[in-house]
Amino acid sequence: MSCDTRLSGPKKNFMAFKIFNPQGFQGSMNSLNYFEGWYFKQVSSDHEQVYSFIPGISLTPGHSHAFIQVINGISGESHYIPYSTKQFSWDKNKFEVRVGNSVFNAKGISLDIDSEGLRVEGELHFSDAVDYPRSLVSPGIMGWYSFVPFMECKHDVVSADHRITGNLSVNNKLIGFTGGKGYIEKDWGRSFPKAWLWLHCNSFKDPSASLMVSVADIPWLGSYFLGLIGFLYVHGEFFRFNTYGNAKINELSNSGEWVTVRLQNRKHLLELSIRKNTSGELKAPVNGEMSRHIKESIDSEVDVKLMDKYKHILYEDHGIRAGLETIEAIFHYL
Repeated sequence: MSCDTRLSGPKKNFMAFKIFNPQGFQGSMNSLNYFEGWYFKQVSSDHEQVYSFIPGISLTPGHSHAFIQVINGISGESHYIPYSTKQFSWDKNKFEVRVGNSVFNAKGISLDIDSEGLRVEGELHFSDAVDYPRSLVSPGIMGWYSFVPFMECKHDVVSADHRITGNLSVNNKLIGFTGGKGYIEKDWGRSFPKAWLWLHCNSFKDPSASLMVSVADIPWLGSYFLGLIGFLYVHGEFFRFNTYGNAKINELSNSGEWVTVRLQNRKHLLELSIRKNTSGELKAPVNGEMSRHIKESIDSEVDVKLMDKYKHILYEDHGIRAGLETIEAIFHYL
């Protein structure tokens, strides 16, 4: 896998290429107070192993560096491995980034991580990827917000679901992921929101299903709004719940053990009951600097119910090894 950081062609065409290809590197190494990161989640076929790897770049005065974050969903153990900016590169023609000796793209990951307390080697190959729908007016899950230049943080779903082949050696323990499932998303901009809820799961009884929901405080022209992006993909169809599509958040509550989310679009209702399990600590950006500490679980559970507007149940399932982040303040917005 080769990476190329050289830029060529008219700036206007290059910027348009970036907007319509949000999976690839969106920034510039000349940027300041900027971050970009990709999120790769892997679950083994027996659901006994779940790991997420997060390569990225943080560009801030005096503290610029690349990084890879690693979280073990079963134990909650996490690692943040910094690299020099010279060890970060990307392919300008497609989605592919390299951090140190590790390479990440839509077709797989090749890992060579060697740091204190963590040694990871191996390759995972991805197939049968489910792409989130894209169009000229909606280049990704951000919809028309993709064209707004001043947003604090942008988001993309690179792969809503895919199959995995391969093995990883983690601290000399061989872990098989063949037959397992994966998911890829990314964020870029200045900072994560002040408060948010994020959920992802594709380990359901129905193997065709994948779910992602994000609710966040979005700064907007001196004020803010409660933004929603999300989908349930099942049996080859995307059921989308997005602010720009006039979807509504009917409930967002936290009883301690369980989180409840109720969403509504023009045709459907989506009800989620989420139980948070083992979590670990990750770093998140503030003005580009990876200085915020958050908790993430990739071992949570979710009960999902999709209904039509007459409340006839169209789909109901239970998922495990779900990714979950909740910043408590988000539950006070409704």
